[in-house]
Amino acid sequence: MGVCWSCCGRLHDNDDSESQAPLLSDDERQAVDNLLRFLDTRDESDVFNDVSLDALDTLVHSDLIDLQRSAALAFAEMTEKFISKVDRRALELILMLLQSPDSEVQRAAGAALGNLAVNNDNKRLIVEMGGLGPLMKQMMSPNVEVQCNAVGCMTNLASFEENKAKIARSGALIPLVKLANSKDLRVQRNATGALLNMTHSDENRQELVNADALPVLVSLLSSSDPDVQYYCATALSNIAVDPANRAQLAQTEPQLVQHLVHLMSLSSPRIQSQAALVLRNLASDSYYQLETVRCNGLPFLLKLMQSSHTALVVASVACVRNLSILPENEGPIVDAKFLPVLVNLLDKTNNEEILCHAVSSLRNLCASSERTKLTVVDMGAVQKFFELLKRVPASVESEISACIAVLALGDEVKSSLLEMGIVPVLLPLTRVLNAGVQGSCAAALGNLCSKVTDYTPFLEAWDEPDGGFHAFLVQFLDSEVPTFEHIAAWTVIQLLESEDSRVVKNIMNSRDIIESIRRLAESGDLGADEGNDLSSSSDVAVPALSKRALALIDNMESKMLA
Repeated sequence: MGVCWSCCGRLHDNDDSESQAPLLSDDERQAVDNLLRFLDTRDESDVFNDVSLDALDTLVHSDLIDLQRSAALAFAEMTEKFISKVDRRALELILMLLQSPDSEVQRAAGAALGNLAVNNDNKRLIVEMGGLGPLMKQMMSPNVEVQCNAVGCMTNLASFEENKAKIARSGALIPLVKLANSKDLRVQRNATGALLNMTHSDENRQELVNADALPVLVSLLSSSDPDVQYYCATALSNIAVDPANRAQLAQTEPQLVQHLVHLMSLSSPRIQSQAALVLRNLASDSYYQLETVRCNGLPFLLKLMQSSHTALVVASVACVRNLSILPENEGPIVDAKFLPVLVNLLDKTNNEEILCHAVSSLRNLCASSERTKLTVVDMGAVQKFFELLKRVPASVESEISACIAVLALGDEVKSSLLEMGIVPVLLPLTRVLNAGVQGSCAAALGNLCSKVTDYTPFLEAWDEPDGGFHAFLVQFLDSEVPTFEHIAAWTVIQLLESEDSRVVKNIMNSRDIIESIRRLAESGDLGADEGNDLSSSSDVAVPALSKRALALIDNMESKMLA
């Protein structure tokens, strides 16, 4: 974030120097001459050499406040474009000036220290040398210019990871929170920027909450200044990562969502995207999932999702993904016309993050109702999935396979999926390295086997490609992964119960399938739950399902013998 500095003036020669001469010692006079000569001829790459530091040392230790001011102004001017590492001597002199009782010296020294605090090595050294104490004191100065520079320096120091915990423990958060409400916009910007920089770790976020930062950050979302709005929204987005903080915000800040919805209505893309990201993180909880819909956030999210700004699309579709987790939101989201926009994103972008969130949103919405499953299939989403699976990275592949598994649960869409040729698309994915993709595709195949009237697609893919459906069943039955074994055993049961003689014959002719089923049936005690579909996973009763499948096989064999 940018830092606002107070004007600190410049060091010049003085036409009245003769009248002041008796006040200077010979050393001080020589130091002034040397410093002025150095400033006129200095090399920007060698600002702090022995000549300049010797001269500044003399002025800093002078009893004359004018010489101290000159030293402070010189430091401010010399550091204006200087972003390199400095040694301890230069910082010691500036820190001494920062502790001067004179506000002009404090102001210029604060600007110099803040300039140096752009460099990470300097950030570390300033804190190591005890710079936080004098900075905190100047932050509470009655002089707004001194405040501005001190807070600006603290903002830069807080951008360095190693400093954050030290700043939090120093007690600096309380004055920073207070100054965030400053009437001076420069101070307010610097203070809110510093608070933002402190929100990147769990410990420091908790320290901010303890310092009563939440109500200040929320109230400043209504600021007229875009920078302050942005800093506060971003800080709240980070703070809302923590469940305890979300709970506290829900209890103490009832207007938060309304503020964020208003920010999404503004014209600044960076503020709009941050507002959507705050809502995304808040919507990890059901309270905020409902509250965002209640506060009319959906129309603004829908508009942002159709923006030409990638950041806005990412933020808004990520928020919708979380909102769609709650079944109660399925109706409002669908009624707000999100489905065509989500489906449209599938072939309008190559952005991995957008695709992941769009597909996940569709999956969540489809899980809530048969109506939505039908609508998504009718909109052509599945064909777009097929095309995406040819080129997308594993993360998107995982989301697509999970969404297809949910669609395959819908009795009213199974026939359409099979007619689209989904079986040969899914079979190769049961052999990829990604276990999540394997499991989702296998679950989809298993669900598609249940309660359909035509098993021709499974028969056509029984042996091809690459061993086909038969190889998939054997692979999963022998996987030694309980979830995979469960899927395969359940799928065998659906095929045996299909009453399609061709399917039953294929299974009965497979020694590998029958032997694997028998082995699994004998592998343990019966479980409590055989499962009704494959939407649940992990803690499953493989032996129980296998015994059920084996009983069907034995019964079929008895009939064949008879």
